[in-house]
Amino acid sequence: MSEHPVPSEAAREIVAGGYDTHVHIAPDVMERRIDDLSLAARFLEVGLAGFVLKSHYVTTAERATVVRTAVPGVDVLGAITLNGSMGGMNPAAVEIAGRLGGRIVWMPTVDSRNQRGSTAADLPGSKPAMWGALQADLHAQGIVPDVVEVISPDGEVLEQVRKVLRVIARHDMVLATGHLSAPEILAVVKAAKQEGVRRVVVTHPEFTSQRLTVPQQQELAAEGALLERCFTTPYTGKVSWEDLFANIRAVGPSHSVLSSDLGQPFNPPVEDGLALFADRLLEAGFTAEEIREMAVTNSRFLALEPKH
Repeated sequence: MSEHPVPSEAAREIVAGGYDTHVHIAPDVMERRIDDLSLAARFLEVGLAGFVLKSHYVTTAERATVVRTAVPGVDVLGAITLNGSMGGMNPAAVEIAGRLGGRIVWMPTVDSRNQRGSTAADLPGSKPAMWGALQADLHAQGIVPDVVEVISPDGEVLEQVRKVLRVIARHDMVLATGHLSAPEILAVVKAAKQEGVRRVVVTHPEFTSQRLTVPQQQELAAEGALLERCFTTPYTGKVSWEDLFANIRAVGPSHSVLSSDLGQPFNPPVEDGLALFADRLLEAGFTAEEIREMAVTNSRFLALEPKH
C-alpha cells in the first residue's frame, strides 16, 4: 500500500533466505492484515524461507502444517504461548505442540505478572498493542485468567516452569521469554540452560513492558540467548530507532536476531518487514554482513529443525 515504505532491492537480497520468527496473522481473534496462506505465497515471491505463527491465545502447530502442505517451498512453523487460554504453565500443552512440530514456546505475554502489572508508558505518539483491547474486553466479562507465575517470591524458578523447560529441551524447541520482567527473564534463561534447552530468544527487549538495559542484555547474551529486535517496536514508536541501534551495537549483531512482529492492519505488509528493517540498519551504518547475520543466519538457527 502506498502509505507504507517500500524496501529496496538491496535490502531484499540481504534478507533473502531468512525466517520471520514472529508474525501475527489471520486467522486470529483480532483483525489482521493478511492470512497465513496468502502470506506464505508472498514469502515465496520475495525469497524468504518461512515464518513462525505467533498467537497470544492458541497453539498454531496444526495450522502451520496445513500451510506448509498448501504452499510448498515455504517453511511455516507453529508455536505456543503459555497464557491462560493455553492453561498457563502447561507442560502437557507444550508436549502436544512439540509432537505436532511446534517450534517456539513463548513464556506468558498478556497473562504474565509483569505485563499485567506494568505501569510503563509508551513513548508519545506510539500505537498501542492490539491485544490490549481484547484483554480489556475479556476482563470486562469477568474472564480473567490467573497470572502465570514463573518465579517464587525469593526469585527461584518454579518447578512447573522447569517441567516446561524439560519438554522444550526434549523436543529441541526454542524458548522465547514473552513479556516477562528482566529478573524473570534472567532466571528463566539460566534455568533453561540447566535443563538442556539449546535455543533461547529474549522477546523484544526494547518493548514497553521489558525495556532491558544494555548490561542486562549483555548478561543474557553471555548466557547464549539471542536478543530479538522487532521491527514494530521502533516503527510504532515504543522505542527510538537510535536507542535500538545503540543496543544492537552494544550487545553485538551476532547476539541479535531480527523479526517483524507485523500483521496489524495499520502496519506495513508482513513480507516487507525484514527488508524494511534492513534498509533502516543500512542507513544507520550497519554492514550487509552484520544485517544478514541477524536476519538470516540467526533466524535460521532458531527456525530450522535440528539435524539428527
